[in-house]
Amino acid sequence: MWRLAGRRRRPGLGVGFRAASTAAMTCRAVVLSRFGGPEVLEVRPSVEIPNLKPKEVLVRARAVSINPLDLRMRSGYGRSIFEPLLPLILGRDISGEVAAFGSSVSSLTVGQEVFGALHPTAVRGTYADYAILSEDELTLKPPSVTHVEASAIPFAALTAWRALKSTARISEGQRLLVLGGGGAVGLAAIQLSVAAGCSVSTTCGSKSIDRVLEAGAEQAVDYTAEDTELAIKGQFDAVLDTIGVPETERIGINFLKKGGHYMTLQGEAGSLADRYGLAIGLPTATAILLKKQIQYRYSHGIEYWWTYMRADAEGLDEIRRLSEAGMLKIPVEKTFPIIQVREAHEVKDRKLVPGKVVLEFD
Repeated sequence: MWRLAGRRRRPGLGVGFRAASTAAMTCRAVVLSRFGGPEVLEVRPSVEIPNLKPKEVLVRARAVSINPLDLRMRSGYGRSIFEPLLPLILGRDISGEVAAFGSSVSSLTVGQEVFGALHPTAVRGTYADYAILSEDELTLKPPSVTHVEASAIPFAALTAWRALKSTARISEGQRLLVLGGGGAVGLAAIQLSVAAGCSVSTTCGSKSIDRVLEAGAEQAVDYTAEDTELAIKGQFDAVLDTIGVPETERIGINFLKKGGHYMTLQGEAGSLADRYGLAIGLPTATAILLKKQIQYRYSHGIEYWWTYMRADAEGLDEIRRLSEAGMLKIPVEKTFPIIQVREAHEVKDRKLVPGKVVLEFD
């Protein structure tokens, strides 16, 4: 959905832009102009598409998935960073086709089907007919995977990849415990670890037991019906805590071997920055993290980390390879057309659909 909005020259666009490179272009997008509930999301028919930088790629969206971060940002999480930048476009995951590319892009060409994810602090997200990502945030979509399926994978899988591969550096024969394995990041962590030759135990709700076992977990403990500390046996080389409350932190750390890695998705940097402002909040968060790292290194002999998603070309290539082989899947529970984005956020807010929800583009 391109629309001409003038006749000025647009520098910085590669040959992939072709005839459209001489005009300012707009597209339909979901815009967040203020924080709040699903009602603040506005589908606008004409939002300007910025000039492409040399290493950027313009992707025609076919499907984008809704991540917990989208709901939190819409409600005001990260306000200290994002409020001065309103209006925003939400969305991190995308699957679609290359529509244009910057002058330094070398690995992609127009028409190729790709999928990938933006970093957590991106201001112009993927809830748009056309999204802009850097070349290293994209990889080719396997033909055997649909756009809907592909859009559910990258952000969650890259979050798990960073924790397991970049931080814990898991290797064949090690044991991993995933606290909260039923969500997208937990499922990705299980599958990535199994592919690396690790054995995995996990906790989850009763409805997710079959799903995590199918993903490759050797043991699945229903934390609503069993005592996790009694049900799980042995010690682990790494613990990924997707829940991140004090109780799961205590349990996870006590299950670690000496020299093991505890990683939580619920770091305090964003919430402290929102509460106290960037100037005070970020240094406070750094001090809290450092204190915990020293404390646990001294008391338990383990490494403690807050972990976040970051773009990783090597990780994304491995995610593509595993997805193509059928070894990495994030089940999609429900889809909505992009024009029903408010309804989609509503069902996620009210926890009516526990699994992945994907927005489709006509």
